[in-house]
Amino acid sequence: MDKIKDSDRRKQNREKWSKGKKFWENHKRAWLIMLVDMMIVVMSSVLAIYLRFDFSFSNIEPIFWKSVCTSIPLNIVVTIFVFVAFKLYSNLWRFASFKELFDIVTACMLATCMGMLLRNIFCGPVPKSYSLLYLFFLTLLVVISRFGYRIVHMWLHGKRVASASQSICTMIVGAGTAGDMIIRELKNSKHLVRNVACVIDDNPVKIGSFIHGVKVVGDRYTIPAMAEYYGIQEIIVAIPTMEPKDRKEILNICQQTGCKVKALPGIYQMVTGDVNMTMLKPIEIEDLLGRDPIRTDIASVMDYVENRVVLVTGGGGSIGSELCRQIASYHPRQLIILDIYENNAYDLQMELNRKIPELNMEVLIASVRDKIRIESIFNEYHPDIVFHAAAHKHVPLMEKSPNEAIKNNVVGTFNVAQAANKYHVKKMILISTDKAVRPTNIMGASKRICEMIIQEFSQKSRTEYAAVRFGNVLGSNGSVIPLFRKQIEAGGPVTITHPDITRFFMTIPEAVSLVLQAGAFARGGEIFILDMGEPVRILDMAEKMIRLSGKVPNEDIEIQFVGLRPGEKLYEELLIDDKHLISTTNEKIFICMQEAVDMEALKTKMKILYQAASDESTDIRSLVRDIVPEYREASVVNREAEAAKQRN
Repeated sequence: MDKIKDSDRRKQNREKWSKGKKFWENHKRAWLIMLVDMMIVVMSSVLAIYLRFDFSFSNIEPIFWKSVCTSIPLNIVVTIFVFVAFKLYSNLWRFASFKELFDIVTACMLATCMGMLLRNIFCGPVPKSYSLLYLFFLTLLVVISRFGYRIVHMWLHGKRVASASQSICTMIVGAGTAGDMIIRELKNSKHLVRNVACVIDDNPVKIGSFIHGVKVVGDRYTIPAMAEYYGIQEIIVAIPTMEPKDRKEILNICQQTGCKVKALPGIYQMVTGDVNMTMLKPIEIEDLLGRDPIRTDIASVMDYVENRVVLVTGGGGSIGSELCRQIASYHPRQLIILDIYENNAYDLQMELNRKIPELNMEVLIASVRDKIRIESIFNEYHPDIVFHAAAHKHVPLMEKSPNEAIKNNVVGTFNVAQAANKYHVKKMILISTDKAVRPTNIMGASKRICEMIIQEFSQKSRTEYAAVRFGNVLGSNGSVIPLFRKQIEAGGPVTITHPDITRFFMTIPEAVSLVLQAGAFARGGEIFILDMGEPVRILDMAEKMIRLSGKVPNEDIEIQFVGLRPGEKLYEELLIDDKHLISTTNEKIFICMQEAVDMEALKTKMKILYQAASDESTDIRSLVRDIVPEYREASVVNREAEAAKQRN
């Protein structure tokens, strides 16, 4: 029994020791600073009386010396108490600024006044000038103890940067608040070995001034010259408020230097004041597109999803998941996410549960090609609005498996459209593609048939069917930008199919805003098209990405042309002609009214197509061409396009 008690006692002692040790480790820095402050109080008291009597201890009157000595413990207690109240033991002094200096001065004045009052009550008289001298020495020594740490830290950091073989010579573009914060963090951080050599700013008033000891040397047009003069290796663009055109111009100038370029992602960090090096990101290609983002007043039109049951097929994909995020913010009665790929659907479910816990959400695993399963879902949940984003979209893969494109895209769309009609859905919006225009591949042709299905149902149903057609989506799964970035990080080569190939591009938020706006505009049978500006040459994109990573195309990173992939054409289109183009209230969104579909002929051809796809027919393309006469082989279309280019 005694042994058990001894064991418990030893265990308790070990726990007490462990807690005490942990407490010391957590507050060690504060205790050390507090000890320094105690010494400063003693030194300030002695120096004040010593200076008052002409630097001679023998001249100090005994009554004054006794009063000073007996008041030192009181001054220590008062000073520590005031400093704790002003949080002078919890600040990170290597980031000290004017605010901390103001706090020190105020705390020292308050501590001196309180100490003087207590000394007069308990300790006896001192010369009148003593308190002023004490305040002077106390403030001076405390400032030196706090800011001295920062000065020494910056000096050591500067020596480390200067001596480090891996230090990066850096240029900051932007002498505003964001630039100031970035420079300060670079100078203070012991983990970021960068030497900030110069700052660029377009404001002529700032040129020639200094930020934390770094000179503002010129405007944007001096970037190449200054980069060469200072031997710059990395450029940080710290202007979150830039307009897209200015951003493009500055990035194009930076690209000429061959330096690696990073930037702050946006203005919201300035609103929160949360600007630091962790926010710097590699330049995205959307920064170089040179057009303003498509701005849609979604809030004004999203009342059509409020308190409605909304179904998103393909809800785990790039477009589908962003649709779900946006819809979830506008209070649907229920959001149903349908996808065949469970991992993406699960990730989205966890994200929305975390961000919008009150959301009434169902995540269903199903294939749109399964007619019975789709009908059972519509019968159980009775959706009011359907966004149909489920599809096979990769052109080369579908060229190898054309029957799968028909089963998933065409049959899947028909199943969803038929269920929408049967269960009286208010709206169904199809996600289409620019590859449906004069298609040269089975994927594009299948999506054109999907548009025709939508048009067919819109002619006979009370459901409002519409399609939304847009180009390539930046950052989506399988898009060219992530591929290029991985290839550059691996040291190359960057592979491009053809030197002249061009594509329309848009961001995921732009695509989703178009789809949601189309849902509000849809009255039946429309194909909505976004004005995405001029098409972008893929080779130009690749070269810019290589340069902005600090490399030289075809020197550091090789560019290889691998030939057009099966079914791929040089130039994509959004519409065949604009004679049926109708404007909307959004100047960037148009409606392309197609000619009416011969419903009976389409039904007959579709039955044959469905059966052929189920039978794994090897002649599926001829059946597709019978439904979509403009579907032609890519090789023929590309030869015609190159010939037309040479003629022009």
